[in-house]
Amino acid sequence: MDPKIKALQEKIAEAHLGGGVKRIEKQHQKKKLTARERVLYFLDDGSFEEMGILVTHRTTDFGMEKEMYYGDGVVTGYGTVNGRLVYVYAQDFTVFGGALSETHAEKICKVMDLAMKVGAPIIGLNDSGGARIQEGVRSLGGYADIFYRNVQASGVIPQISAIMGPCAGGAVYSPAMTDFIVMVEETSYMFVTGPNVVKTVTNENVTAEELGGASTHAVKSGVAHKTSANDATCLNDIRKLLDYLPQNNKEVTPKIPYELKDEIREELSGIVPDNANKPYDMHDVISGIIDSDSFYEIHKDYAENIITGFARLGGRSIGIIANQPMFLAGVLDVNSSTKAARFTRFCDSFNIPLLVLVDVPGFLPGTDQEWSGIIMHGAKLLYALSEATVPRVTVITRKAYGGAYDVMNSKHIGADFNFAWPSAEIAVMGAKGASEIIFRREIAAADDPEAKLKEKETEYADKFANPYRAAKRGFIDEVIMPKDTRRKLLKTFAMLENKEVQTPWKKHGNIPL
Repeated sequence: MDPKIKALQEKIAEAHLGGGVKRIEKQHQKKKLTARERVLYFLDDGSFEEMGILVTHRTTDFGMEKEMYYGDGVVTGYGTVNGRLVYVYAQDFTVFGGALSETHAEKICKVMDLAMKVGAPIIGLNDSGGARIQEGVRSLGGYADIFYRNVQASGVIPQISAIMGPCAGGAVYSPAMTDFIVMVEETSYMFVTGPNVVKTVTNENVTAEELGGASTHAVKSGVAHKTSANDATCLNDIRKLLDYLPQNNKEVTPKIPYELKDEIREELSGIVPDNANKPYDMHDVISGIIDSDSFYEIHKDYAENIITGFARLGGRSIGIIANQPMFLAGVLDVNSSTKAARFTRFCDSFNIPLLVLVDVPGFLPGTDQEWSGIIMHGAKLLYALSEATVPRVTVITRKAYGGAYDVMNSKHIGADFNFAWPSAEIAVMGAKGASEIIFRREIAAADDPEAKLKEKETEYADKFANPYRAAKRGFIDEVIMPKDTRRKLLKTFAMLENKEVQTPWKKHGNIPL
């Protein structure tokens, strides 16, 4: 028997006994793990079953026949996370820099096909320099095979990518089409072309970290949904994320046993300031509504004027979208609209109910936003929420102005229930701006225009800056006290649990991409 095969078999046997995982536990704080260590650490102890361990590449050009490695640079197989089946592949940077070959791609495609057939999440642990140049078009074809499967699996099974090393060229496009990307800080990079090519073509001097590091993609581009301090933390973050997700689009996330209590949350009563122009942290509202310590934020550092994430409410998994008054007063702009739209579509694909918390003064004005396409990007969120058929509940905590009121899951675009706190202001615009337009002649003719403006501002606010006119029209189902919000939502989501919607037949819609 080939000594290499024997050594691999011994490694597998050791992993089945749990020895590999125990060994990793002792060294999990180190920055980088090997591909096999990553898989063993990620999966439940002893659950990993490897596939294609004896596969080798087929290239004979450029002396490649002298460099044969079993597995061909990628570890593939299946196992469990918290007892639930997942499929996984981990690229091995020590074999040709993790570069993708024809057989490397075939191994990944095989586990993706199985994940689709069985209906279980696929997790990719990416650490690749791109296509294996010695194979030419065969490696490019391998990437295309993977891309095609990413698209077929989209909305059918959850797809999660961990970027655990340098990923360049074609290696970044498969992760980009998956549902979530987690990057490891300081050791992982994503870029279509590296710093050297950028320098040659554009004469820009930029480091790999600046060009495509975890911080860059988490804050500036929004490519990364989350960053982790090291490999072990990254894998733990993905394990936690999976707890909020179903196995596939035909299932719902398992409910955690929960015993209903009084559920009144007094701490919600004092969060919204009396001064309508004073910010507050919407995270405090979220914490006061959800099950204790259950919020898992997505895209935390990108477009901070809107919050997206998963949580538990009475043991049920829900998705949360919330304006954040602490940043840009919670306005909708290009980035926040796209961020919330994509999150909405994921939740709708996988039967995760949506809670939308609203405090939005409108869309961000200015030439930068208009020239960047705020009309189209804002329409993405409008389209996504209008299209969603999962249970959808809205709570307006303060401002809901203009078109942003419509977009943020209003009753008019199909929300199931809309609640408002007494502090809610539902109007075309703020009282000051509205008064300056409506009463401009009276104000201009007054002896004291400033005093007249304040008088008219108060008049407008008393008439329109409240939730009661909307409630009279049925646009708001109920005006509730903040402390009662959790109790109301528990009952509402439980009532909507078996909601079904029959939509018109169509191949697919044409979302404004």
